[in-house]
Amino acid sequence: MDEVALRQLLDEIGTGAVTPDEAVSRLRRLPFTDLGFARVDHHRQVRQGMAEAVYGPGKTPEQAAAIVSELLAASAASPVLLTRASPEQAAAATAANPGGTVTATTVCWRPAAPRGERVVLLTAGTADLPVADECAATLTAYGLAPRRLTDVGVAGIHRLLGHVDELVDADAVVVVAGMEGALASVVGGLTGAPVVAVPTSTGYGAGLDGVTALLGMHASCAAGLVVVGIDNGYGAATAVARMFVNPARRGRAEEVS
Repeated sequence: MDEVALRQLLDEIGTGAVTPDEAVSRLRRLPFTDLGFARVDHHRQVRQGMAEAVYGPGKTPEQAAAIVSELLAASAASPVLLTRASPEQAAAATAANPGGTVTATTVCWRPAAPRGERVVLLTAGTADLPVADECAATLTAYGLAPRRLTDVGVAGIHRLLGHVDELVDADAVVVVAGMEGALASVVGGLTGAPVVAVPTSTGYGAGLDGVTALLGMHASCAAGLVVVGIDNGYGAATAVARMFVNPARRGRAEEVS
């Protein structure tokens, strides 16, 4: 159940359209629903402002489809995401729940309306695109369609310098980079916007499957750089979404204004 559905239920109780007993019956599902193989967290949207996402690996296509169905049925408006989905999982989930949009390995139902915040998403190289695609699909699900700058890594820094104005004007920036991860430090020194860095597992032997980029980003001299786990495009996108989408945060902003 999301905030919209909860408010609607309270309104219906007030008008008499729903009896207290009916409301109690619905609220019994609010903490979670036990599907036997998964306990679907319906309270997460109320707590965090974003509903639970479905992580595909380790689940059968039928299980992935069933969890998506439960999330869609229990909320009124929240986006529902299936991440790292195999083709079989995506096919099963979209067949059981029409209306899902497949972007690479991410499937989204009920994306939020576009928002005004400007998010720039950069990739150091073309090999980083799968991680950036996951990030872009998740951002778009929450109404934050990013401006994408692809293949602007430090080996050809002039490719990035032509877009400095976009970085300066951004409300948030996500940097996806492998190898030594240096692009995050460069971008962090060019913009005052929050920068979320995503190390990727691309790179040669000393790249250590992304560990070198991870450590390089953590050791950045660009103050305030936020680093997520290796190849975690989804995590970077939700970090940005927490900055702008959280309803509790909006409420405090309205009180101040």
